[in-house]
Amino acid sequence: MPTIAIIGAGPGLGLSIARVFGNHGFDVALIARTQTTLDALAAQLGQDGITAEGFAADILDRDALRRALHAATVRFGQIDVLEFSPAPHAPVPGLEMASATEVTVENIQPQLEFYLHAAITAVGEVLPAMTDRGAGTLLFTTGAGSVTPIPQMGNVNAAAAALRNWAINLHTTLQPVGIYAAHVAIGVYINSGPEETSADRIAQLYWDAYTTRDGAEHIYAPKVTTP
Repeated sequence: MPTIAIIGAGPGLGLSIARVFGNHGFDVALIARTQTTLDALAAQLGQDGITAEGFAADILDRDALRRALHAATVRFGQIDVLEFSPAPHAPVPGLEMASATEVTVENIQPQLEFYLHAAITAVGEVLPAMTDRGAGTLLFTTGAGSVTPIPQMGNVNAAAAALRNWAINLHTTLQPVGIYAAHVAIGVYINSGPEETSADRIAQLYWDAYTTRDGAEHIYAPKVTTP
């Protein structure tokens, strides 16, 4: 069975991505901060006949993230798809948003740790084996502010844009050796009501990117219709 590892797994988009890939025969490794949340998600997926297991790690703890990915590899044999979508659903100490004029070295550093450094750590754990196999997929998710900045999110957008830049560079560098890397920018509030914001609909984009391996970037920013 191929395996997808979802970093930042939660009950919204992460669960929907897990279902899409799981329904296509993938095993699922779920990585996020809280083991009880991961166990609940794995149980939901199990009810759908999808083999899933949670591996708790705070992505700001690089060693813990490495250990979680290693444990997932031991459990499932290998990681074929890495999906990185950090999106805190509760306040994270030290990870505060700052507007463009309020950005400081001190408040942008945690954002860089959260988006860029965590992604680099995760890729460093799975890429050597993908390179040896000449196959693999790396998908990185940010908000659309990484492409079209929002001044109120000055430090967040800058860090996410750094991740976007690196992901696109990875696409160019790894494509010749059989590894597909791409950035996904989401320009809606997920599950906010209108059908266009549905996590299930957005998750299909990830499967399409995986299967078509077309392009370094996919931007999901539909015109949302309200009832």
